[in-house]
Amino acid sequence: MNYRHLFHAGNVADVFKHLILVRVLEALRFKETPFCVIDTHAGSGLYRLQAPGEFEQGIGRLWPARPQWPQLAAYFELLTALNSSGLNVYPGSPWIIRTLLRPQDRAVFIERHPEEAAALRDNLLGSRGITINEADAWAALKGLVPPRENRGLVFIDPPYEKPDEFEQVARALRAAYTRWRNGLYLVWYPIKARRPVEKLHEAVRALGAEALAVELLMLPEDVPQRLNGSGVILINPPWKLEETLRALLPPLAAFLAGPDGQPQARFVNLSVVAPAPKP
Repeated sequence: MNYRHLFHAGNVADVFKHLILVRVLEALRFKETPFCVIDTHAGSGLYRLQAPGEFEQGIGRLWPARPQWPQLAAYFELLTALNSSGLNVYPGSPWIIRTLLRPQDRAVFIERHPEEAAALRDNLLGSRGITINEADAWAALKGLVPPRENRGLVFIDPPYEKPDEFEQVARALRAAYTRWRNGLYLVWYPIKARRPVEKLHEAVRALGAEALAVELLMLPEDVPQRLNGSGVILINPPWKLEETLRALLPPLAAFLAGPDGQPQARFVNLSVVAPAPKP
């Protein structure tokens, strides 16, 4: 499955992962201490929306209903800044991250495709605290953790265009977490066949970290080669984020799916529970 940002901007998966990204960044901003965000698959940062497109079932459906979703105000503010008349542009993760950085914070964006890296430089021109690395994400990440701030987020959002991308994600997570155990990790993944997802979950459990998987399914998992939904893995999730998402995601999924949909919000605890001591 190829999930390049350009072709899917603003769809249900984007809305899902970006509203969680905003929540995580807001949690990091709660303390004055500087933080660093590392975005491993940055893309170009901004995307022009053109109908027909996948965004029509995602942000296109949600945008006119903004007053119904006050709990998404911070997410909507980011889009409003880009869309003064109608919904024409959707921000990728670098734009979201850059907008929510404070003067004491910084971000590193990794993008291996030259044309997208060049577009990202143009879109973030003049931004402070920003570094753009035109490099392979998995090789670059090893040299970036832990950041000097020793506080922040690693956002992993690959296109899953290679058959072994789930395994690459698992290896990268293990290597990064070994070097930086108190970092916060947010990993997005598509849900087609269930077995690759289960293996990724098993790899996260093996880390022994505090971890949670959150999934948003728009379709039943009876067609394994179809994009049925997507999920995120949170390692060291912010306090009360799970509680917030448990309240938000079921009604949001129902709204985005429409009257004929079969949505499901799923939460999976990936933390390893220590065995009770023997009497």
